[in-house]
Amino acid sequence: MSIRDENIRALEASPLDVLIIGGGINGAVSAAALAARGARVGLIDARDFAGFTSQHSSNLVWGGIKYMENYEFGLVSGLCKSRNELLRAYPASVREIRFLTTVTRGFRHHPLLLWAGSWLYWAIGRGRTATPRYLRPAAISELEPAIDVSDSIGGIEYSDAYLYDNDARFVFGFVRASLDRGCLAANYVEATAMTRNGKGWEVQALDRESGRAFTIRSQVLVNAAGAYVDDLNTAAGIHAKHRHVLSKGIHLVVPRIGEGRRVMAFFADDGRLFFAIPMANRTCIGTTDTRVQEAETRVTDEDRDFVLSNINARLSLERPLTRDDILAERCGVRPLVVTRDDDSGTDFLQLSRKHVVETRVDDRHISIFGGKLTDCINIGEEICEQASALGVSLEPARESWYGEPDAAGRKAFFDRASALGIDADYAADTGEPLSERLWRRYAGDAGRLLDIIESDRELAQPAIAGTGLRLCELDYLREREMIVHLDDLLRRRSKLALLYSRIQLEQASGLRAACDRLFGDRGGARYAEYFGEEGAGATG
Repeated sequence: MSIRDENIRALEASPLDVLIIGGGINGAVSAAALAARGARVGLIDARDFAGFTSQHSSNLVWGGIKYMENYEFGLVSGLCKSRNELLRAYPASVREIRFLTTVTRGFRHHPLLLWAGSWLYWAIGRGRTATPRYLRPAAISELEPAIDVSDSIGGIEYSDAYLYDNDARFVFGFVRASLDRGCLAANYVEATAMTRNGKGWEVQALDRESGRAFTIRSQVLVNAAGAYVDDLNTAAGIHAKHRHVLSKGIHLVVPRIGEGRRVMAFFADDGRLFFAIPMANRTCIGTTDTRVQEAETRVTDEDRDFVLSNINARLSLERPLTRDDILAERCGVRPLVVTRDDDSGTDFLQLSRKHVVETRVDDRHISIFGGKLTDCINIGEEICEQASALGVSLEPARESWYGEPDAAGRKAFFDRASALGIDADYAADTGEPLSERLWRRYAGDAGRLLDIIESDRELAQPAIAGTGLRLCELDYLREREMIVHLDDLLRRRSKLALLYSRIQLEQASGLRAACDRLFGDRGGARYAEYFGEEGAGATG
């Protein structure tokens, strides 16, 4: 029986201390923090973990330099502190990266003012990163020849952080940590009704894979449904003081622009910061801000043209980027928190990504509004505080509930990897040694991958030609990471669907066999589900 099936049975069998609905970053960190303190906690999501907003970020872990223009220095200080903690706790997956910002004539601020602001940002960030630099146009061109400096009056270079892998993979790390400490997590389980009774909550749930309905009982209910928090509160009869307004953001993934390893930052035509972000052997361009009323969104031709026209106007390329260059697209909504009675028509472009944890004591209910990946550790801690205030008995954490293994654990892994001789094996998409890839992606579980390789050295071979994904990873993922659909693998447990077009993936040697390895006799169906029936007979 799979971990997912076991957890669904256990969710039905006995009451929980806390049930969390929503397996994005807010729900994942809440589960990890509560489980580390001994709570009997459940985590469900109607989709895959990180299957909505948390898979559509910029992959940036930053202190919010753009909020300084609105004088939100307290927010920036808190975000910088959170960024610094993630840099410390996750050195393999959260890394410092340089941002190169170009300023053109007529911009509302002179680059020297931005340079001064970047120094203030560095100071607010406790000097954790490399210091900023003021750059003249010639220096910008020397660092990044792809940038068109013909209309530039200067720029700045400063540091922030980013996810070396992808946002959804980072989120699943918290899910994995919660599972290791007893959390009953299950993806593709939908909460269809919620009822408050004298002992807590009864949640009617639906396993969307089997179609079976069942009941989950919990002392406390946490609504971590992201963009759907308001809908879930309405369904549960919760009258919260806060609500969301939604902003759509899109990114386009194109072949790598330039050879540098910096984030190229510009000010788009609407005045907002606009990035070209390294992503393995690709570049991710965006983002947009468009007010929307519904959580379900899509990339429009207008969105594509906005991003392409802005980047083409700021780069000096042999030929302009066109829609034909788009390998993948990211499209999600940002839930921005406002008070329930706010009908002032506040400019949503000025709203920050702050979070609010709202607790209804009499209802034994907690809602998480807003938030961003950078601030995730604080959210986990706050949920523990609020759950404790609602009567959930929590133990002191015996060890940190987040972060990679310590230096001794890292050394032991790399010594063993070296003895197995896999250091000279490099990933095709990221160019990193296999040992570094396994450590970055699986951290405390990376030793399990070495066990698999030691049992059969052939399992260190690539699973899909041209990618870094190995056969040993498929075996691990099948057993440990609750992959239900092919998209779970390609889009969230890895970022292959962001690096390669759908046509490239369909033609990739080994993918069809990977489906069979993951899903057994359902492999053909899962392959057809992803590519459409016309791909069901493909080989490789």
